[in-house]
Amino acid sequence: MNKDNFFDSISTLKGVGPQLSKYLKKRKIEKIKDIILNLPYSETDRSKIVKLNELEVGTICSIKVKVKKLNFPRIRNLPNKIICEDETGNIDIVYFNSREGYLRKLFPLNEWVIISGKINFFNKRYQITNPDYVTSIENQDYVVKNIPKYNLTKGINEKKYRSISEKIISNIPEINDWLDDQFIKKNRLHNWSKAIKNLHLIEKKDNKSNSYRRIVFDEICANFLSLSENRKRIRKRKKAKVFNNQKVEFLIKKLPFRLTNSQKAVLGEIDQDLLSNKRMFRIIQGDVGSGKTIVSLLSIYNVTQSGYQTALMSPTEILAKQHFELSEKIFGNLLEIRFLTGKTEYKERKKILKELKEGKIDLIIGTHSLFQKKIEFNNLGLTVIDEQHKFGVKQRSDLAKKGGNNCDVLLMSATPIPRTMMMSLYGDMDISKINEKPAERKPIQTLSKPEKKINELWPSIKKQIESGNQVFWVCPLIEESSFLDYSSAKKKYEIINKKFPNKVGLIHGALDKEEKEIILNKFLKKEIYILVSTTVIEVGIDFPNANLIIIENANKFGLAQLHQLRGRVGRGEKQGVCILLFKEGLSKNAIKRIKILKNSDDGFFIAEEDLKLRGFGDLIGYQQSGIKNFRFADPLHHEDLFQLAEKYVLEIRDNINEKKYSFLLKLFDKAEIINVEEF
Repeated sequence: MNKDNFFDSISTLKGVGPQLSKYLKKRKIEKIKDIILNLPYSETDRSKIVKLNELEVGTICSIKVKVKKLNFPRIRNLPNKIICEDETGNIDIVYFNSREGYLRKLFPLNEWVIISGKINFFNKRYQITNPDYVTSIENQDYVVKNIPKYNLTKGINEKKYRSISEKIISNIPEINDWLDDQFIKKNRLHNWSKAIKNLHLIEKKDNKSNSYRRIVFDEICANFLSLSENRKRIRKRKKAKVFNNQKVEFLIKKLPFRLTNSQKAVLGEIDQDLLSNKRMFRIIQGDVGSGKTIVSLLSIYNVTQSGYQTALMSPTEILAKQHFELSEKIFGNLLEIRFLTGKTEYKERKKILKELKEGKIDLIIGTHSLFQKKIEFNNLGLTVIDEQHKFGVKQRSDLAKKGGNNCDVLLMSATPIPRTMMMSLYGDMDISKINEKPAERKPIQTLSKPEKKINELWPSIKKQIESGNQVFWVCPLIEESSFLDYSSAKKKYEIINKKFPNKVGLIHGALDKEEKEIILNKFLKKEIYILVSTTVIEVGIDFPNANLIIIENANKFGLAQLHQLRGRVGRGEKQGVCILLFKEGLSKNAIKRIKILKNSDDGFFIAEEDLKLRGFGDLIGYQQSGIKNFRFADPLHHEDLFQLAEKYVLEIRDNINEKKYSFLLKLFDKAEIINVEEF
């Protein structure tokens, strides 16, 4: 095998047919390199041969026994049974649905065999049902040892996977390493080929940490290289935008609120990008309710003054509609604004597309469907994407490409990202942060209450409804089961609906996007006053009359997610209240999380604390959003390797086209990003 074979399909391997390929793909194993990178997480100890009088029920044991009798009953549904013995006792080896000829070959009468499997006890006799391994005495070294344990899926057992992986690992060639020997030694790493083999070989207990560090370093490097190249390709030369700052200042003075210093600073950073001859590729990070949208609208106004069109995209129609309504309030007759989604009527859609192509529209607002191929702009100068966490690096490349060389790109995110994760996620972008909230916005009051006191809440809810306010009720996360979570929410909905008839709505994971939007619209129009939900209520949507949110089983949520949920209320003039319900007997960690949330409303601080308490891999919200984009690296535990990789990539980024780096990028599925067409 040579290194080019690493990227061949697993279906090219001997013994891997269509069915096994299907099972492997469930574990995201599609190419040979995926087997190489699928590291064992533990080991199965089969290393000692145990006498039959020493067996322990429930344990995995290896035994050396003599085949005494083969029992193949002719009665349907009865299992085949092989009776074996050693000098200390007897054991039954039981098979269901196995061919007689196969078993006769596997268990030659009066011969000694090695068997390894889980020990059971039935009818006062030891037995092994469908053993993992049966082999001859001559082949016992293959079975009687510690065997690597991999994360597998139903349909693939250890024996089958091992027969594939061991051939590949043992045949990994010595490759020309992309790191030089001095760098490897200085930074306590290993040669790549040695590191991979070492991590798969259970027998070698020594120095696995340095081998693992090497794989982590490579993964971070591949990530940084792809981001660096993406930045190079996007930030090409463009025509500088030309606009009059006095016009936007006049617009700012007419706003019904004052911009914070943080908003003004970010607006200044965007202006510098727009006025430069390099394409802007910037993200605005701002906590819930910090005023990112108004900054983006003011930037849009500046670009339209330069004679360019602009586009603002949101992940959902309801959020896009809110942006459209806000834009009309802010701009009045200053701009030609249109709203376009998949639901726009054919006649109206045709008219909008014609006007867009002719350059008669200044600002188009809609969902991500705005970037369909058939939608043509006359001279798009700025694309603004809200809640961009749904986009990976490749999608960001495609977005930048769509607008042409003169199109600047501005992304917005209300998902606070801890400092340690920033460089690995947005290394191809410039980052602006709005870290103040509008002065007129009151901090949300956060309270905690044991669930057994839930009946004390009904008078408060009644008072809120009588005052014209609305309530979110977020149901507990039972487990990752949409059916169980739905059952829980439905039960809660029925309880609340009895107390407040015809005032309650229900949203759950089984609803499609359109059904969810219908219910959210009803809530927005105050047709219902209480919304029971199993899902995170859409980030970014303003429900100005929602001032109370109740979160059941709050200790089951991550800090960052609780903060996002809390941000759904208190977005109007009235005081917002968040009540965290919890079961008694909380762990110290859970108590600490609730305390942090009650004492702080700073999303960035909360995200940092969440990272420390829960770890990168467990941050609820990040994984679902595609933000957890590492297989081995962890920004919290490998901060030194992130810094080392960043420094290394800065030194070698001009030589990225060398073949050794293309191999590294292909290994971690980053090559597609590097090979995107020129913009």
